[in-house]
Amino acid sequence: MEKINKIRNIGISAHIDSGKTTLSERILYYSGRIHRMTEVHDDTGGATLDYMDLERERGITITSAATQVTWGDKSVNLIDTPGHVDFTVEVERSLRVLDGAVMVLCAVGGVQSQSFTVDQQMKRYRVPRIAFVNKMDRTGADPERVIKDLREKLALHIVPIQMTMGEGDTFCGLIDLIAMEAIRFEGKNGAKVCRGPIPVQYREDAEAARHAMLDALSMFNDAMMELLLEDRPVTEEMIRATVREATINRDIVPLMMGAALKNKGVQPLMDAVCDYLPSPLDCSNFARDHDNEGSETPLASDPDAPLVAMIFKISDESFGQLSYVRVYQGKLLKGQRYRNARTGKSLRVGRIVKMHANDREDIVEAGPGDIVALIAVDCASGDTICGEGVNYSLESIFVADPVISVSITPASSADQERMAKALNSFMKEDPTFRVSTHPETGETVVAGMGELHLEVYVERMRREFKAAVTVGPPSVSYREAPTIEAQFNYRHKKQTGGSGQFAHVVGRLVPLAADAETTYEFEDNIRGGSIPSEYIPAVNKGFLAAMKKGPLAGYEIVGCKMCLDDGSYHPVDSSEMAFRTAGRDAFIQAFQRSRPCLQEPIMTVEVEMPSEFQGPIVGDLNARRGMILETQVREMLCVVRAEVPLANMFGYATVVRGLSKGMATFSMEMVRYARVPVKLAEEIIRQRQERDRKPAHK
Repeated sequence: MEKINKIRNIGISAHIDSGKTTLSERILYYSGRIHRMTEVHDDTGGATLDYMDLERERGITITSAATQVTWGDKSVNLIDTPGHVDFTVEVERSLRVLDGAVMVLCAVGGVQSQSFTVDQQMKRYRVPRIAFVNKMDRTGADPERVIKDLREKLALHIVPIQMTMGEGDTFCGLIDLIAMEAIRFEGKNGAKVCRGPIPVQYREDAEAARHAMLDALSMFNDAMMELLLEDRPVTEEMIRATVREATINRDIVPLMMGAALKNKGVQPLMDAVCDYLPSPLDCSNFARDHDNEGSETPLASDPDAPLVAMIFKISDESFGQLSYVRVYQGKLLKGQRYRNARTGKSLRVGRIVKMHANDREDIVEAGPGDIVALIAVDCASGDTICGEGVNYSLESIFVADPVISVSITPASSADQERMAKALNSFMKEDPTFRVSTHPETGETVVAGMGELHLEVYVERMRREFKAAVTVGPPSVSYREAPTIEAQFNYRHKKQTGGSGQFAHVVGRLVPLAADAETTYEFEDNIRGGSIPSEYIPAVNKGFLAAMKKGPLAGYEIVGCKMCLDDGSYHPVDSSEMAFRTAGRDAFIQAFQRSRPCLQEPIMTVEVEMPSEFQGPIVGDLNARRGMILETQVREMLCVVRAEVPLANMFGYATVVRGLSKGMATFSMEMVRYARVPVKLAEEIIRQRQERDRKPAHK
């Protein structure tokens, strides 16, 4: 248990370009895992954890990379995640299996669009975190504004445990508010951490900041509050213990600062990760026990208990599938057989490896809290592996729906085979990457989270699988939704010799609220056996089948609550198939009466530019049916946040560069679906119908 207590499983997450990978590189260097620091944007070959050629060429993180470092007497499993919203599933599945996280923010940018998504993901999986304000050396760095943003925009209880000595060009070190010491970083690459007395000019501010910190912490420790009320000193041990407990309970978010690129603030951050973030023993994990009606069962971080582990990520390699695993309970042993809870099949563990980016180190066993990888094991992302005597499954990973699609055509029959192999591999790797065949045109359609997402997969198809493909123009994943409540009373009756088919369903289709957590709900109001209970799931299956393709333009239907209120059956002619057919046709009948509308994905767009380009860029966003939410001026820069329909954002990168002489940067992520204006909806439906009719004229 002592060994498990010294494990820390952490992820580094943030908005794009906040410095996550640079910070990870410093952690690897200071821990002794690597002996030379490389940078994301330089000629040294790119950062260690950006091991894919595409990542190094583009200077972005595409896939989350795992590594393990030793810090003091602690073993830290570290996952560096992508910042770009198109690869958000990488953050999602990493946070699902981690015990703690470091949320990185830019000292100039503050809370940016992707920061909201990262915050939601951490809250969804109840992950305790430390906030790290990076880039304190940049002109315009303003930690006070970042703290205010975190409190107001993300509603976090921020407790700064450090303050800076200087900002921007004058940034020279930090003040530890717990130990009340100044920290400077000297020697080669800032490897020497020097602690000493606080300079006179910062002493008064440091006293005030420490008082504010103790005031915030005393809310979670009665003994500390008593000491403060009696004006008695609070020990360092008590402060550290309170910070740790409140952080693990997610009552507070300790805030630290630094400049990873200038090698300042990284070592104290890692000390805080070890001191304040939880070990696997501090975390409560639960599984569903399928031998006990799916009841929720707590998992123990006990190496002697039966194995429970989760496959959270897979990738196809030349030697077979690489499956990343988090062990929650028991021991994973090389050469043993275990059960896949989803398929019920037995699987044999041939090789277990510890990952360091793309390098592997063979091991013979993994215990609770370990994050390792299995080689050539047949499984899928989200699967639970169980040992003897348990039939548990762990809560799966939240997967967002794709918002954009393109058609792809192979250049030859040989390319067709290679393309099919690539698509199968990508779908197994990435649950947000979907492949389908257009029913009318027969085209292969791939769907994903954004233009960059699909662009990367097409490029990987060409490089890794040597498949030459032609890519069609991108199209938006619209949805169809009801706007008013509609009744249905549908009788399915068929007599064709022998036993017939009979099913009768009565009920209502109720539109769900725009902010509803689900896109579909089913309510069973049948009383008195007017429809036998064994047929009710079949009706629900019929409703769900009808939602896959809407009558307006063939898009998926969302936002429906189906209430089954009444009906009737025939003792001989009724069957599951009859009720499923009745459910499908009743849904179509009700949906057509519900004044259906088209919905489109709306993106939050954040553009950062020199102030002189604000006019043309805001004008262009307005022309794209954008709604300006906020404009901020920071030093010489202007930041504009707007909501713009995805359909109007294709190729925006080129346009915004042209409008700003290449000086503007932007980020974009989906925020919600909204109704398409009527005239535009009519045009979209007409174009869709024309496209679907084309093959008939050939």
